[in-house]
Amino acid sequence: MAWTTPPRLDPERSRRRLQLLAELAGARTVRQRKRPQRARTERLRELIATRRRIAG
Repeated sequence: MAWTTPPRLDPERSRRRLQLLAELAGARTVRQRKRPQRARTERLRELIATRRRIAG
């Protein structure tokens, strides 16, 4: 089965798509800045649960 190239998007649609992707990347960056405390908390919970399983 031969792969075909997708049809070219019109310039306006392409511009909007790039803008949306940039906004999503910005939102992801903000979330990642706030995430370290949450990740640390989740890691601690996992460790506590593992210790309880081993000790119990």
